[in-house]
Amino acid sequence: MLFFSRIEEVKMEDKCFHRLPTGNEKVAMGKAKVFPNPFYYEPSPLVRLAVTLLQQSLPELKEGKMFGVLIVEYGGKLGYLQAYSGQLEGISDDSFVPLVFDYLQPNGYFKIHEAEITALNHEIEVLKQSDDYEKAIKKIADLKVEAQQVVTEAQQKMAIAKRLRDERRKEKATVSEDEQREMIRESQYMKAELHRTKKRYAALLEVAEAEAEEYNRRIAELKSARKRKSDHLQRWLFSQFIFQNARGERKDLLSIFRNYYLLHNPQSVLATHFATMGDQITLFPPSGTGECCEPKLLQYAFTHGMRPIEMAMFWWGEAPKTEIRQHGQFYPACNGKCKPLLTWMLKGMNVAANALETEAEQSIEIIYEDRHLAVIAKPSGMLTVPGRSKQQSVEAILRQRWGYEETTPIIVHRLDMATSGLLVVARNRYAHKQLQAQFKERTIQKRYVALLSTDLLNRVGLPKEGTISLPLCADAVDRPRQIVDKNKGKTAITHYKIVGKTPLQDSHYSEAVKVELRPETGRTHQLRVHCAHSEGLACPILGDTLYGKRADRLYLHAEYLEFTHPTTGKRLRFKKKLTI
Repeated sequence: MLFFSRIEEVKMEDKCFHRLPTGNEKVAMGKAKVFPNPFYYEPSPLVRLAVTLLQQSLPELKEGKMFGVLIVEYGGKLGYLQAYSGQLEGISDDSFVPLVFDYLQPNGYFKIHEAEITALNHEIEVLKQSDDYEKAIKKIADLKVEAQQVVTEAQQKMAIAKRLRDERRKEKATVSEDEQREMIRESQYMKAELHRTKKRYAALLEVAEAEAEEYNRRIAELKSARKRKSDHLQRWLFSQFIFQNARGERKDLLSIFRNYYLLHNPQSVLATHFATMGDQITLFPPSGTGECCEPKLLQYAFTHGMRPIEMAMFWWGEAPKTEIRQHGQFYPACNGKCKPLLTWMLKGMNVAANALETEAEQSIEIIYEDRHLAVIAKPSGMLTVPGRSKQQSVEAILRQRWGYEETTPIIVHRLDMATSGLLVVARNRYAHKQLQAQFKERTIQKRYVALLSTDLLNRVGLPKEGTISLPLCADAVDRPRQIVDKNKGKTAITHYKIVGKTPLQDSHYSEAVKVELRPETGRTHQLRVHCAHSEGLACPILGDTLYGKRADRLYLHAEYLEFTHPTTGKRLRFKKKLTI
């Protein structure tokens, strides 16, 4: 295994290398054969010790921050490196690994060009807020409203006149030629007048738009210049982040991301955007890529002759209002920023498989079945519909069971892969349409049961029953995570009831608190986020590796399902208890 083809000279008194108490070397060296997967891991006692030592020196933070440690072997000695994501004021950098690239140097390239972009933003805002520009825009809007009103009134008068003419023709057996000519002239005049009115307002709008056009042209020019400068600056910035992997290879972020997404389905890109330079397509990574603690730790280890053994990341400080982050809680690496980068950096190392992406043979239980629908019990860890991987899915199993005739399964609703419980599946399009309508009208009743930490019972002031309303949307840089966003999020409502303590046979927990959850809406990860978020139950579901702590499984189960049969009209009720 080639870890270090290019090693920087470092003294053993390196302040970034923190010795661990003696006596741990043998255990650590044995574990060093397989590096825990940063996207799915359970911190060992050794890494927890390093985290504890780091936390003892951390101050209270007004805003929370992600920290990380990396257990390393260096010159036959066992120790750890420590890092934080992004920038952090008030903490000495001497004991933390440095930035891979410090682009915030005063009067440096980034700051100079950032100032140019800021100046363009200011110039655009000055133009937009100009009195003359605002007057011109208002004049255009007022003219459009006035034109619409005048044209509408003219059209209404024409309609009334036509109706009166038609009535005159019906009332008289015969209409004289003079009357006919009169009515024709009236119709032609009103049509011509409407045409003249439209033409007049079109001319007025043209003049008004011309007054605003100079401003619009200048604003468009400034925005175009801003985009060019921004793209250039981003391209320059990401090209300065040079990373080394376990094989000793070195690449910049642009190359790493471009190659990753060319290999892994470019249609699912989670990066910010593409930019074209001639024939070259550049994929910009999400903002802040390369500044997370995981790549900083690995970069320092690889460039300083240190052998990585184990890594862990934790949140320190107040929980943010959007993401699910709890003080002192361990978290996996993010997908949007870190997955392409860490995948490349860890090349050459024996990395443990991500258990969340490992296929396992499972089966489903048919609770009810007729020629119109089926109700099945999905196990935890199975997809509802086929994904990009070859993992089993409910749809694929039922398709194999029923064949490819008209009884092909049509999924009506879904459960997360990690969630177990009841699903109703249509066997024809009519049943599918009827069941979908019930979901839309919210006449289908669903009840889930979740197991949470007993810490829930210690939360002061939390009612035993209540409603959680927190709007949700996808985390653009860390899918499939969801965040709470009160501006852009979709309405998500969950009713909960705390049932009480229950014993639990789990390798991590001996007891839990059972909670009934009744979702009024069906957003992605709704129940998981509403349980974990600080404004919800503030207690993640056990086994929720995205928003909480690991357990033998995610203890979220669709326990009860009630709906009306699409053909018989009979109300059907099904219950499948969670096995614990």
